Amino acid sequence: MPGRHDLTDNEWSRLAPLLPSLRTPGRSLHDHRPILNGLLYWLHTGVPWRDIPERYGPWQTLYARFRRWSRDGTWDRLLARLQRQMARDGRLEFDLWCIDGSSIRAHKAAAGAGKKPARRRAVASRPWAQPRRLRDEAAPAH
Repeated sequence: MPGRHDLTDNEWSRLAPLLPSLRTPGRSLHDHRPILNGLLYWLHTGVPWRDIPERYGPWQTLYARFRRWSRDGTWDRLLARLQRQMARDGRLEFDLWCIDGSSIRAHKAAAGAGKKPARRRAVASRPWAQPRRLRDEAAPAH
């Protein structure tokens, strides 16, 4: 039974031809479909790598594939190919393609704000900051 976050057969049929070959020099890779399903599970749930269910394969394999595809640009190429396919089929309007950042709160420093200057307290300006003996007695005569 497919998991809640797994790719449907229709989605897989669109993605499969766009993915890199399973055969690489020296070894063959695990099948892409369970790996992608595991990555989708990880993205949807936000669980730590070690808590990904075993039906997707070893967590080390998922992590390695995710990192490798991030470094070599596979995710970017995959997105670009899917966008071209969908635009060619008339299923994508680039006027509506955007990222909503209204729910992402950035720290002030992310906008270039500097640090606040350190506040210095004037200790001598407050009468209670001095010991009572010095406040209540007259200054010594010399």
